[in-house]
Amino acid sequence: MEDEVRAEELRRAERRLQAAQLASDVASLDLLLDERLIFTGPDGNRYTKQDDLQVHRTGKQVITSIREQELTVLVAGETGVTWFLGVLEGTIAGAPFKAQMRYTRTWICDDRHGWRIIAAHAGMT
Repeated sequence: MEDEVRAEELRRAERRLQAAQLASDVASLDLLLDERLIFTGPDGNRYTKQDDLQVHRTGKQVITSIREQELTVLVAGETGVTWFLGVLEGTIAGAPFKAQMRYTRTWICDDRHGWRIIAAHAGMT
């Protein structure tokens, strides 16, 4: 039963992440991203938490729509993984984009911070 409760908490954390991305809510993103985050973007480059926050803070990346098509959640103790499939729209450096994306995110949970992303990978489908 505990893993089911934790899975629902993780599902809510994933949805808070999507809402924060859509709003470019840097304060919420800061709470959801672990300091050690390594994100592999669809371009194959690696990014840190500060890189991710910076694109939202500066408006270099603006997400105007996130349409979730599928979300799978797995919890094993204090570790969780989410697999997101959906369509994102917005702008990057002022250029419009629309892409179907798949994200795999590894989350860790502790009493102090709750669920936070420590590793992520994104690709276009």
